[in-house]
Amino acid sequence: MIKSLLIKNYALIQQLKMDPSPHFNTVTGETGAGKSIMLGALGMLLGNRADTRVLFEEDEKCVIEGTFELSQQNLQNLFSALDLDYANESIIRREISPAGKSRAFVNDTPVTLDVLKSIGSFLVDVHSQRDTYLLGASSYQLRMIDGYAQNTDLVEAYKTIYKNFRKLESAYQELRQQSEGLNKESDYNHFLLDELEKAALKSGELEALEEEQKIIEHAEEIKSRLFESQELLDNAEFSINSSLQQVFKNISQVSQYAEHFSPLKSRIESCLLELKDITKEIDAEAQKVEFDPERQEIVQNRLGLLFQLLQKHHVQNDEELLKIATELREKVNKVSNIDAELEQAKHEMDRVHSALMQAGEKLSKSRSVVFASFQKELQALLKELAMPFAKIDIQHQRIEPSENGLDKIVLMFSANAGVVPDELKNVASGGEFSRLMFCIKYMLAGKTSLPTISSMR
Repeated sequence: MIKSLLIKNYALIQQLKMDPSPHFNTVTGETGAGKSIMLGALGMLLGNRADTRVLFEEDEKCVIEGTFELSQQNLQNLFSALDLDYANESIIRREISPAGKSRAFVNDTPVTLDVLKSIGSFLVDVHSQRDTYLLGASSYQLRMIDGYAQNTDLVEAYKTIYKNFRKLESAYQELRQQSEGLNKESDYNHFLLDELEKAALKSGELEALEEEQKIIEHAEEIKSRLFESQELLDNAEFSINSSLQQVFKNISQVSQYAEHFSPLKSRIESCLLELKDITKEIDAEAQKVEFDPERQEIVQNRLGLLFQLLQKHHVQNDEELLKIATELREKVNKVSNIDAELEQAKHEMDRVHSALMQAGEKLSKSRSVVFASFQKELQALLKELAMPFAKIDIQHQRIEPSENGLDKIVLMFSANAGVVPDELKNVASGGEFSRLMFCIKYMLAGKTSLPTISSMR
């Protein structure tokens, strides 16, 4: 409910402060007196766009501020979702600068026009003949019955379960699609995995085999060069080791006469030790190198298999082959487990569906109970608005679970005696729509908390 409205520098209004009654208020005046301007200012608080043409004084900013009593509106969750501070008495302010810049605030927090619209729809209901045509929509008629039946808690409970059901249903359908796809590929994936597992892949094997193949192919040259190196180091008449040993003796003698030769002696000794170690290693490597035709054939066959697998799977190395084997194993295992997952998902979906139907039945029953009283009360009010022969009939149809429940209703209407009621969109005139909407909002006002209703005629 709006408690106060401040309008400054807007259209024809220099400054206006209103403190309306919490009950019924009427603003009257001649055509052109500015009644619709007040509604336009109110629309600014609801998120309507504006420009500098609304300024009364072009060099001053326009300010429109409304104070709203929200204690009966249950808007705490909405404010929280919009990351706004909630107060039972909240202030909404809109400013338009001379430069055309628009700013909006909710309890002094800057907000966008979309946020204003989200909140404004709960604060003010602008009632005009054009807007009443939404009364012809089935979804609106259903919300109207829920308001009359005070079904807020039942509707929220149903929608919470429905949202969960739709989420589970979507997950189940996605799992089914995965299952169908995996089953189509299952045999081929099994074949590919068996092929890779029989290959007994090892990380780094390809590189090691390629190196071994080169050694086998060049075994004679490698052995010859290693033998020659060994001879030069240790077995020749003037071997490197012998020569270096003699150098070591010479420097050892020299170091007796001058201490600064000692570091040089130590370095030569280190070289001598390293060369001896190198000589032993070369000898050991030379002993290993042998041309082995049988081993050569084994290595070639193994490399042939690996290269064939690399080409088949369009990868560059054995690490990627191992990764593919892991992925294939996961797919094969998932096929094995998919039936169990599907069964579990179906069980959970059915469980929630059962709860959804129970909540839907409860909501549907609550709606059906008020059909007769709604029709009777609405017809009585229409008679008071010079429609003595007006007749209302609510047609009710059960449907599959939807966001709004298990019901579809159609409000049938006839304004004249002897005329069979038909859908509103087929028989109601603009004036009849307006009176219907006015009566319905009057009825709902006694059942639930409504926003400020603003009607301009």
